[in-house]
Amino acid sequence: MQIRAKKHLGQHFLNDDSIACRIVDSLTGKSQDVLEIGPGTGVLTRHLIKNQKINLYMVEVDREAVDYLQMNIPDIGKKILYGDFLKMDMQKHFSGNFSVIGNFPYNISSQIFFRILEMRNRIPEVVGMLQKEVAERLAAPPGSKTYGILSVFLQAYYDIEYLFTVNENVFTPPPKVKSAVVRLTRNSVQQLDCDEVLFKTIVKTAFNQRRKTLRNALKSIAPSPALLAGELFDLRAERLSINDFVNLTKLFTV
Repeated sequence: MQIRAKKHLGQHFLNDDSIACRIVDSLTGKSQDVLEIGPGTGVLTRHLIKNQKINLYMVEVDREAVDYLQMNIPDIGKKILYGDFLKMDMQKHFSGNFSVIGNFPYNISSQIFFRILEMRNRIPEVVGMLQKEVAERLAAPPGSKTYGILSVFLQAYYDIEYLFTVNENVFTPPPKVKSAVVRLTRNSVQQLDCDEVLFKTIVKTAFNQRRKTLRNALKSIAPSPALLAGELFDLRAERLSINDFVNLTKLFTV
């Protein structure tokens, strides 16, 4: 049985076993329970399932891939969940913390990370392969042109490492861009020292008009024009650190 890579699911199956080993070895064991997102043909799964220290589960939205894995990997049993990670209630499957690993579909990789953010206090570690451009964005420091909304949100709660680049020719079918592997490790921040809902609004508003200064980008949500007089508002969003955005949120809190 062969699996067709489905374009609408953003599937590019990894076919290089040495890279699969490197990805799996990048997990540092923050949690015994591990969830693999989108196992596909099982190139990561085969290595993960051999590790006696890991209690592995998988979530796969492609019925054909589920059938293939059940047929070709012994003892997979009920460890594979058929469904959409973006919509599933993971509390039904994990009573405590769980780490996440996967070759994430390009078309939903950002959505996967936003979903992980929602469960950040349950997910101590993430190792993911995704489009190189997105990986660079996640790890980008303030001042970088790729630093953006997802960079700020994720870096507020996770330490992010860009681990290595993966070439196009190790996938079936090969994508048109390079891929990269990143590792996210939960930091000690349980809650930001500001109104987190307002923090998200300010970050999104600032970056949605990233070519404008903060003074112009944020004037529509500023409590009063006088607040925008400081030198900070001469800057653009990409220049601000997480702490800068936290302090900005405090300034906007009335």
